[in-house]
Amino acid sequence: GSSFKPFIYSAALEKGFTPATIVNDAPVVVDPFLTGGQVWEPKNYDGKYEGPMRLRTGLAKSKNMVSIRVLQGIGTQYAQDYVARFGFDPEKHPPYLTMALGAGSVTIWQMARAYSVFANGGFKIEPYIVSKIVDDRGNVLAQAQPQRSGDESLRVIDARNAYLMNSMMQDVVRYGTAARANSLGRHDLAGKTGTTNDFVDAWFNGNQATLVGIGWVGFDQPRKLGNGETGASTALPVWMGYMAQALKNIPEETMPQPEGVVTVKVNDRGQQSADGKPEIFFRESLPPEAQAEAPRAAE
Repeated sequence: GSSFKPFIYSAALEKGFTPATIVNDAPVVVDPFLTGGQVWEPKNYDGKYEGPMRLRTGLAKSKNMVSIRVLQGIGTQYAQDYVARFGFDPEKHPPYLTMALGAGSVTIWQMARAYSVFANGGFKIEPYIVSKIVDDRGNVLAQAQPQRSGDESLRVIDARNAYLMNSMMQDVVRYGTAARANSLGRHDLAGKTGTTNDFVDAWFNGNQATLVGIGWVGFDQPRKLGNGETGASTALPVWMGYMAQALKNIPEETMPQPEGVVTVKVNDRGQQSADGKPEIFFRESLPPEAQAEAPRAAE
Protein backbone atom coordinates (compact mmCIF):
# COMPACT_ATOMS: atom_id res chain seq x y z
CA GLY A 1 0.00 0.00 0.00
CA SER A 2 0.91 3.65 0.35
CA SER A 3 3.51 3.00 3.03
CA PHE A 4 5.76 2.09 0.07
CA LYS A 5 5.44 5.56 -1.50
CA PRO A 6 8.36 7.13 0.40
CA PHE A 7 10.79 4.91 -1.48
CA ILE A 8 9.41 6.16 -4.81
CA TYR A 9 9.69 9.74 -3.59
CA SER A 10 13.24 9.12 -2.39
CA ALA A 11 14.13 7.86 -5.87
CA ALA A 12 12.54 10.97 -7.35
CA LEU A 13 14.72 13.27 -5.25
CA GLU A 14 17.75 11.67 -6.89
CA LYS A 15 16.23 12.42 -10.30
CA GLY A 16 15.85 16.14 -9.69
CA PHE A 17 12.40 16.28 -8.08
CA THR A 18 12.14 18.44 -4.97
CA PRO A 19 9.61 18.77 -2.14
CA ALA A 20 8.32 21.85 -3.99
CA THR A 21 7.96 20.21 -7.42
CA ILE A 22 4.40 20.74 -8.65
CA VAL A 23 2.61 17.53 -9.66
CA ASN A 24 -0.98 17.32 -10.85
CA ASP A 25 -3.44 15.44 -8.67
CA ALA A 26 -5.88 14.57 -11.45
CA PRO A 27 -7.39 11.36 -12.86
CA VAL A 28 -5.23 9.20 -15.10
CA VAL A 29 -5.91 6.17 -17.31
CA VAL A 30 -2.94 3.84 -17.67
CA ASP A 31 -2.24 1.66 -20.71
CA PRO A 32 -2.05 -2.11 -20.03
CA PHE A 33 1.58 -2.14 -21.23
CA LEU A 34 2.48 0.08 -18.30
CA THR A 35 0.67 -2.01 -15.70
CA GLY A 36 1.62 -5.49 -16.81
CA GLY A 37 -2.00 -6.47 -17.23
CA GLN A 38 -5.08 -4.46 -18.09
CA VAL A 39 -6.25 -0.89 -18.42
CA TRP A 40 -5.86 0.75 -15.03
CA GLU A 41 -7.94 3.65 -13.78
CA PRO A 42 -6.58 4.30 -10.28
CA LYS A 43 -8.28 6.66 -7.88
CA ASN A 44 -7.39 8.51 -4.71
CA TYR A 45 -8.72 6.83 -1.59
CA ASP A 46 -11.37 9.52 -1.05
CA GLY A 47 -12.18 9.81 -4.75
CA LYS A 48 -11.31 13.51 -4.71
CA TYR A 49 -8.73 15.39 -6.79
CA GLU A 50 -7.14 18.70 -5.87
CA GLY A 51 -5.16 19.59 -8.98
CA PRO A 52 -1.54 20.79 -9.00
CA MET A 53 0.21 20.53 -5.65
CA ARG A 54 3.68 20.28 -4.18
CA LEU A 55 5.32 16.90 -3.88
CA ARG A 56 5.43 17.45 -0.10
CA THR A 57 1.66 17.88 0.03
CA GLY A 58 1.09 14.90 -2.23
CA LEU A 59 2.93 12.62 0.19
CA ALA A 60 1.34 14.11 3.29
CA LYS A 61 -2.14 13.56 1.84
CA SER A 62 -1.14 10.25 0.22
CA LYS A 63 -2.37 11.30 -3.21
CA ASN A 64 -2.22 8.28 -5.49
CA MET A 65 -2.28 10.30 -8.70
CA VAL A 66 0.74 12.30 -7.58
CA SER A 67 2.73 9.14 -6.83
CA ILE A 68 1.83 7.61 -10.19
CA ARG A 69 2.94 10.71 -12.07
CA VAL A 70 6.17 10.84 -10.05
CA LEU A 71 6.91 7.21 -11.00
CA GLN A 72 6.11 7.99 -14.62
CA GLY A 73 8.60 10.83 -14.44
CA ILE A 74 11.52 8.82 -13.06
CA GLY A 75 10.88 5.54 -14.85
CA THR A 76 9.73 2.22 -13.43
CA GLN A 77 13.00 0.40 -14.11
CA TYR A 78 14.97 3.04 -12.24
CA ALA A 79 12.58 2.82 -9.30
CA GLN A 80 12.78 -0.97 -9.20
CA ASP A 81 16.57 -0.82 -9.07
CA TYR A 82 16.52 1.98 -6.51
CA VAL A 83 14.33 0.25 -3.92
CA ALA A 84 16.88 -2.57 -3.70
CA ARG A 85 19.09 -0.11 -1.81
CA PHE A 86 16.69 -0.40 1.13
CA GLY A 87 16.84 -4.19 1.19
CA PHE A 88 13.74 -4.94 -0.88
CA ASP A 89 13.75 -7.79 -3.41
CA PRO A 90 13.34 -6.15 -6.85
CA GLU A 91 11.64 -9.28 -8.19
CA LYS A 92 8.82 -8.70 -5.69
CA HIS A 93 8.31 -5.19 -7.13
CA PRO A 94 7.71 -5.52 -10.89
CA PRO A 95 8.59 -2.39 -12.90
CA TYR A 96 5.05 -1.23 -13.59
CA LEU A 97 3.24 1.93 -12.56
CA THR A 98 1.31 -0.03 -9.94
CA MET A 99 4.54 0.05 -7.92
CA ALA A 100 3.72 3.69 -7.14
CA LEU A 101 0.91 2.47 -4.86
CA GLY A 102 2.84 -0.35 -3.23
CA ALA A 103 1.55 -3.25 -5.31
CA GLY A 104 4.67 -5.29 -4.55
CA SER A 105 5.28 -7.69 -1.68
CA VAL A 106 7.13 -6.83 1.54
CA THR A 107 7.57 -8.19 5.05
CA ILE A 108 7.43 -6.27 8.33
CA TRP A 109 11.13 -7.08 8.80
CA GLN A 110 11.97 -5.49 5.43
CA MET A 111 9.92 -2.41 6.24
CA ALA A 112 11.69 -1.94 9.58
CA ARG A 113 15.07 -2.14 7.87
CA ALA A 114 14.00 0.15 5.05
CA TYR A 115 12.46 2.90 7.19
CA SER A 116 15.55 2.88 9.41
CA VAL A 117 17.50 4.17 6.39
CA PHE A 118 15.48 7.38 6.52
CA ALA A 119 15.73 7.61 10.31
CA ASN A 120 19.49 7.07 10.61
CA GLY A 121 20.64 9.38 7.83
CA GLY A 122 21.02 6.95 4.93
CA PHE A 123 22.60 3.71 6.22
CA LYS A 124 21.25 0.19 5.69
CA ILE A 125 21.77 -1.87 8.81
CA GLU A 126 20.65 -5.45 9.40
CA PRO A 127 18.03 -6.05 12.10
CA TYR A 128 18.55 -8.76 14.69
CA ILE A 129 16.34 -10.37 17.32
CA VAL A 130 18.61 -11.77 20.06
CA SER A 131 21.21 -9.33 21.39
CA LYS A 132 22.84 -11.62 23.97
CA ILE A 133 22.61 -15.12 25.44
CA VAL A 134 23.99 -15.83 28.92
CA ASP A 135 24.10 -18.93 31.09
CA ASP A 136 22.81 -19.26 34.65
CA ARG A 137 26.07 -17.80 35.97
CA GLY A 138 25.95 -14.74 33.78
CA ASN A 139 28.61 -15.90 31.35
CA VAL A 140 28.02 -14.60 27.83
CA LEU A 141 27.53 -17.52 25.46
CA ALA A 142 26.74 -15.48 22.38
CA GLN A 143 26.36 -11.81 21.58
CA ALA A 144 25.21 -10.01 18.47
CA GLN A 145 27.70 -7.78 16.71
CA PRO A 146 25.27 -5.44 14.95
CA GLN A 147 26.31 -3.04 12.25
CA ARG A 148 26.01 0.58 13.25
CA SER A 149 24.87 3.54 11.20
CA GLY A 150 27.68 5.99 10.61
CA ASP A 151 29.89 3.46 8.83
CA GLU A 152 30.12 4.95 5.33
CA SER A 153 30.52 1.49 3.81
CA LEU A 154 26.86 0.92 4.79
CA ARG A 155 25.53 4.11 3.19
CA VAL A 156 22.83 3.47 0.58
CA ILE A 157 21.30 6.94 0.11
CA ASP A 158 22.61 10.48 0.42
CA ALA A 159 22.25 11.97 3.92
CA ARG A 160 20.45 14.88 2.27
CA ASN A 161 17.90 12.53 0.75
CA ALA A 162 17.20 10.99 4.16
CA TYR A 163 16.87 14.46 5.66
CA LEU A 164 14.35 15.66 3.06
CA MET A 165 12.34 12.45 3.25
CA ASN A 166 12.23 12.63 7.03
CA SER A 167 11.00 16.21 6.76
CA MET A 168 8.25 15.27 4.30
CA MET A 169 7.14 12.32 6.40
CA GLN A 170 6.97 14.58 9.45
CA ASP A 171 4.30 16.48 7.53
CA VAL A 172 2.36 13.23 7.15
CA VAL A 173 2.07 13.38 10.93
CA ARG A 174 1.67 17.15 11.26
CA TYR A 175 -1.25 17.60 8.87
CA GLY A 176 -1.54 14.53 6.66
CA THR A 177 -3.06 11.08 6.93
CA ALA A 178 -1.39 10.39 10.31
CA ALA A 179 -2.37 13.65 11.98
CA ARG A 180 -3.97 11.82 14.92
CA ALA A 181 -0.40 11.01 16.09
CA ASN A 182 -0.11 14.66 17.10
CA SER A 183 -1.91 13.60 20.26
CA LEU A 184 1.40 12.10 21.43
CA GLY A 185 2.57 15.68 21.92
CA ARG A 186 5.86 15.29 20.05
CA HIS A 187 7.29 17.20 17.10
CA ASP A 188 9.92 14.66 16.03
CA LEU A 189 7.70 11.90 14.61
CA ALA A 190 7.64 10.92 10.94
CA GLY A 191 5.99 8.13 9.01
CA LYS A 192 3.54 6.95 6.39
CA THR A 193 0.17 5.23 6.40
CA GLY A 194 -0.65 2.37 4.06
CA THR A 195 -3.79 0.46 3.09
CA THR A 196 -3.90 -2.30 0.49
CA ASN A 197 -6.76 -3.04 -1.90
CA ASP A 198 -10.00 -4.23 -0.31
CA PHE A 199 -8.70 -3.39 3.18
CA VAL A 200 -6.58 -6.55 3.36
CA ASP A 201 -3.57 -4.93 5.07
CA ALA A 202 -3.29 -1.82 7.24
CA TRP A 203 0.12 -0.25 7.86
CA PHE A 204 1.72 2.60 9.68
CA ASN A 205 5.49 2.77 9.47
CA GLY A 206 7.20 5.58 11.29
CA ASN A 207 10.05 6.77 13.39
CA GLN A 208 11.56 9.12 15.87
CA ALA A 209 15.28 9.89 15.67
CA THR A 210 16.20 6.92 17.88
CA LEU A 211 13.47 4.40 17.12
CA VAL A 212 11.65 2.93 14.13
CA GLY A 213 8.29 1.25 14.64
CA ILE A 214 6.29 -0.77 12.12
CA GLY A 215 2.58 -1.26 12.69
CA TRP A 216 0.80 -3.88 10.56
CA VAL A 217 -2.66 -5.35 10.96
CA GLY A 218 -3.80 -8.25 8.81
CA PHE A 219 -4.46 -11.99 8.70
CA ASP A 220 -1.89 -14.77 8.26
CA GLN A 221 -3.97 -15.92 5.33
CA PRO A 222 -4.80 -12.62 3.60
CA ARG A 223 -8.43 -11.59 3.68
CA LYS A 224 -10.41 -8.42 4.13
CA LEU A 225 -10.18 -6.75 7.53
CA GLY A 226 -13.45 -4.88 7.05
CA ASN A 227 -14.65 -1.72 5.35
CA GLY A 228 -12.80 1.37 6.47
CA GLU A 229 -9.97 -0.54 8.17
CA THR A 230 -7.21 1.74 6.88
CA GLY A 231 -3.67 2.32 7.99
CA ALA A 232 -4.71 5.55 9.67
CA SER A 233 -7.65 4.09 11.57
CA THR A 234 -6.34 0.59 12.36
CA ALA A 235 -2.52 0.39 12.31
CA LEU A 236 -1.66 3.92 13.44
CA PRO A 237 -3.31 3.55 16.89
CA VAL A 238 -1.23 0.41 17.51
CA TRP A 239 1.95 2.31 16.60
CA MET A 240 0.93 5.25 18.78
CA GLY A 241 0.31 3.00 21.76
CA TYR A 242 3.74 1.50 21.44
CA MET A 243 5.55 4.80 20.85
CA ALA A 244 3.80 6.47 23.78
CA GLN A 245 5.49 3.98 26.09
CA ALA A 246 8.77 3.47 24.23
CA LEU A 247 9.48 7.21 23.99
CA LYS A 248 8.33 8.11 27.49
CA ASN A 249 10.97 10.40 29.05
CA ILE A 250 12.96 10.38 25.78
CA PRO A 251 13.65 14.00 24.80
CA GLU A 252 12.69 15.25 21.36
CA GLU A 253 15.54 15.08 18.88
CA THR A 254 15.94 16.82 15.55
CA MET A 255 17.90 15.29 12.69
CA PRO A 256 20.90 17.55 11.99
CA GLN A 257 20.74 19.29 8.62
CA PRO A 258 23.42 17.85 6.33
CA GLU A 259 25.80 20.00 4.34
CA GLY A 260 24.43 20.72 0.89
CA VAL A 261 20.83 21.26 2.03
CA VAL A 262 19.59 24.84 1.69
CA THR A 263 16.37 26.62 2.59
CA VAL A 264 14.72 29.02 0.16
CA LYS A 265 11.26 30.51 -0.12
CA VAL A 266 9.01 29.27 -2.90
CA ASN A 267 5.60 30.35 -4.14
CA ASP A 268 2.56 28.22 -4.98
CA ARG A 269 4.03 27.53 -8.43
CA GLY A 270 7.16 26.02 -6.94
CA GLN A 271 9.35 28.99 -7.89
CA GLN A 272 11.76 30.94 -5.73
CA SER A 273 9.98 34.01 -4.42
CA ALA A 274 10.71 36.37 -1.54
CA ASP A 275 7.09 36.24 -0.42
CA GLY A 276 6.86 32.44 -0.58
CA LYS A 277 7.07 29.75 2.10
CA PRO A 278 10.38 28.19 3.24
CA GLU A 279 11.30 24.85 1.69
CA ILE A 280 14.43 22.70 1.76
CA PHE A 281 16.38 21.57 -1.30
CA PHE A 282 19.55 19.93 -2.47
CA ARG A 283 21.85 22.84 -3.23
CA GLU A 284 22.11 21.75 -6.89
CA SER A 285 18.32 21.31 -7.32
CA LEU A 286 17.01 24.79 -6.55
CA PRO A 287 13.83 25.77 -8.38
CA PRO A 288 13.85 28.65 -10.88
CA GLU A 289 13.23 32.17 -9.67
CA ALA A 290 9.77 33.60 -10.19
CA GLN A 291 9.56 35.95 -13.13
CA ALA A 292 7.81 39.27 -12.75
CA GLU A 293 4.61 39.30 -14.77
CA ALA A 294 4.65 41.65 -17.72
CA PRO A 295 2.28 44.60 -17.34
CA ARG A 296 -0.96 44.21 -19.23
CA ALA A 297 -1.67 46.56 -22.10
CA ALA A 298 -4.39 49.09 -21.45
CA GLU A 299 -7.67 48.19 -23.08
